[in-house]
Amino acid sequence: MTTETSEATSASGEDRGRPARTAGPTPPAPIVPALSSAERLALAEQYGLQPMGVRPPLTRYLRDLFARWAFIRTLGSATAYSKNQNNYLGQLWAVLNPTLNALVYVLVFGVLIGANRGVTNSVAFIVIGVFLFRFIDQSVQGGARSIAQKTNLIRSLHFPRAVLPIAQVFSLLATLVPTLFVMCAIVLLSGFIPAYTQIHVTWYWLLLPCIVALIWVFNTGLAFIMARVVAITPDLDNIISFVMRFAMYGSGVIFPVTHYVDRLPDGVEAVLDPILTYQPIAVFLYVARSILMQEESIPPDAWMWLWATLWAVVTLVFGFIVFWRGEERYGRD
Repeated sequence: MTTETSEATSASGEDRGRPARTAGPTPPAPIVPALSSAERLALAEQYGLQPMGVRPPLTRYLRDLFARWAFIRTLGSATAYSKNQNNYLGQLWAVLNPTLNALVYVLVFGVLIGANRGVTNSVAFIVIGVFLFRFIDQSVQGGARSIAQKTNLIRSLHFPRAVLPIAQVFSLLATLVPTLFVMCAIVLLSGFIPAYTQIHVTWYWLLLPCIVALIWVFNTGLAFIMARVVAITPDLDNIISFVMRFAMYGSGVIFPVTHYVDRLPDGVEAVLDPILTYQPIAVFLYVARSILMQEESIPPDAWMWLWATLWAVVTLVFGFIVFWRGEERYGRD
C-alpha cells in the first residue's frame, strides 16, 4: 500500500511539472458562398421579411393595411377612451363639449346677433352645423398630428403608417356617435320654442348614418393629406386652426352664407355662390340639415347627395395616394 501511494504521488508530481497538453489546431470554418441579390430576395420572401424604410407597392400596402384592421380599431378605441379618463366626469365630456360649444353659438349668433337670415329654426340650423363641423375640424387637426404624436411607435414597430390617421379619425367617430343622439334631441326640442318651426321625426332621419359615414370617409382623406403635409413642414401645424376657423365661417356652419352673398355685386355673386354652395363642408351640412330639418330653404336634393359622395370618395383616394407616396419618410428626423 505504501509503495503504490508513493508511486502515485511521484507520478502526479511529474505531471504537475510538465506543460499542459494542448489540443490540435482548430479547423477553419467552412466558407459559405455569398448569396446573389435574387437569392437574398427569394429568401426574404420565403420567410415574409420586408425591407425597412422603403415604400411598398400600393397593392401590398393595401393588403397590409386591411390585415391590421383589428389594430386600427383597438388603437382608435383606446385613443377615444384616454382623452377624458382623468376628468371627474370622464367620458361624459365627449357629449358636454360639443353641446356647450353649440350653446355658445346659439346664444351669440342665434339670439344676440340674430344671424338667421332665411332660416325659420336657427337653433336646429346652428346645432347641426356645430356638431358635424366639430367632427371635421378635429379630424383635420388630429390627422396633422397623428405622425408626430406616435413617433416612438413608428420607430418601434413595423406597420403601414396609414394606420395612424385612420385610427385617429376612427377615435373621433367613436366619440361622435353618442353626441348624435344629443344633437337630434336638441333639434327636436328646438321646435317647441315660440316662433320656431316644429320639427318632426320622418323616414329621412334614417339617412343620417349615411351622411355621417360619408363625412367619416371625407375626414379620413383629409387626415391623410394633413399628416403628409405636416410631416414634411411641421410649421404648418400652427396655422391649421386659423384655416379651419375661416372654413367654419365660410361654410354656413352658424348662418347661411349664401344669403349674404346675394347682396354682393352680380359678377362677384356669380363666382362665389357656386363655390360656397358646392364646397365639401357646405355640401355635407346641407345634406344633414335636409335630413333632420323640415326647412323650405333646405329641401332634400339628390344632386347634393351626389356631390357629397364624390367629395368623400375623391378626397379619400387622393389623400391615401398622397400619404402612401411619403411612407418611407415618416418617423425619421
